[in-house]
Amino acid sequence: MDPVFKALADASRRKLLDVLHAEPGQTLGALTDGLEMTRQAVSQHLAVLEGANLVTTVRRGREKLHYLNPVPIHAVQARWIAKFEQPRLDALAALKSRLEGGET
Repeated sequence: MDPVFKALADASRRKLLDVLHAEPGQTLGALTDGLEMTRQAVSQHLAVLEGANLVTTVRRGREKLHYLNPVPIHAVQARWIAKFEQPRLDALAALKSRLEGGET
């Protein structure tokens, strides 16, 4: 998970993920046109995102299309967020039940 956290730590890479979420299957050129970054910077950020498996690519002729891979983000959510939120959700459900006169 370290590569995923490293990749997500950078605002430019998070922006790239947002762009790919909104419009999947973009080429490097299309991504560069939509962002205020050089082609080299976008390419370097994509390499980090690919290394963390957050972006997958598909070749179509000479083009390389980039897609968001949400699986590592889901793994982070399952591992680091869900388990810490579950006790709060259980407490809120119990409180709701008590307030409504139901059993806990």
